[in-house]
Amino acid sequence: MFKKYHIGHFINQPKNSTQFEILDFETMQEPEVEDLHKHTFYEILWIEKGKTKQFIDYQEYEISDNTLFFISPNQLHLFEAWHDLKGLTIMFTEDFFLLNQQNQDLLFELSFLDNLYTNPFLNLSKEDTQELKPVFELLTQEKERKDSSQSILQSLLNVLLAKIQRCVNQTNPTPFDKIYLRTFKRFKILLDQYFDFNQPASFYAEKLAMTTHHLNLVAKQITGKKVSEVIRARSILEAKRLLTFTNLTSTEIAFKLGYEEPSYFSRVFKQETAMTPYQFKQSISESIKFEKFCVRKFY
Repeated sequence: MFKKYHIGHFINQPKNSTQFEILDFETMQEPEVEDLHKHTFYEILWIEKGKTKQFIDYQEYEISDNTLFFISPNQLHLFEAWHDLKGLTIMFTEDFFLLNQQNQDLLFELSFLDNLYTNPFLNLSKEDTQELKPVFELLTQEKERKDSSQSILQSLLNVLLAKIQRCVNQTNPTPFDKIYLRTFKRFKILLDQYFDFNQPASFYAEKLAMTTHHLNLVAKQITGKKVSEVIRARSILEAKRLLTFTNLTSTEIAFKLGYEEPSYFSRVFKQETAMTPYQFKQSISESIKFEKFCVRKFY
């Protein structure tokens, strides 16, 4: 339903296979991408000054001074009002981050990425800003050099992400267990592959070579929800997308998402959203947000 863009599209060079970019909001050109889109890469927005609204999978966030905003691959994203901002955007692929890394799980240990169950932003204190700003500047300086080094950029990115994680940990007195976090992110990858088959928790536990009980413990610690609730939420998110941007009926969507009984799908949808699929489709179609966000309609 939505176009997926790689980093080259955001510098208006679609054929450019670059895996890392850092751009200044005040000088960057507006990318020629559709308003609603998905990324194949990670993006970190540093809003030093100004205000913006970010739209991620049916959630709207108002972002202002001294804030970091995190976007992960495959999230449905819209970025509004970037013209008057001061700050930077950093875009990088998983492969770039893992360049020369011996610990291939390092990306999974960053709790602020790939996690739909935490706020996708971090309000920075004055001390946080003083610590992070020099790293942003070093990244910018290295990227602008004629002899720019991929290894140096990757090392600086690693430092930046580690410092951000430390800032995140300081806001949370009980940081996530790294083993649980890695396990949950592996589960999330599997869920994105199989959610439309409506598989039970035991299916994912078996894929991860663990008991359903243990997977539930992992999900509870990371999200506060049971595995079955996480699975259901992912299914309903896809149903919302299909109801908004296609002309599929509720029955067709139910079968597409692996529900054998459309009536059961409707009950689950209402439990999650407090609306029937039909009511949701009507409300989103008539809302101002729909007209504002969905420049391209899929009817």
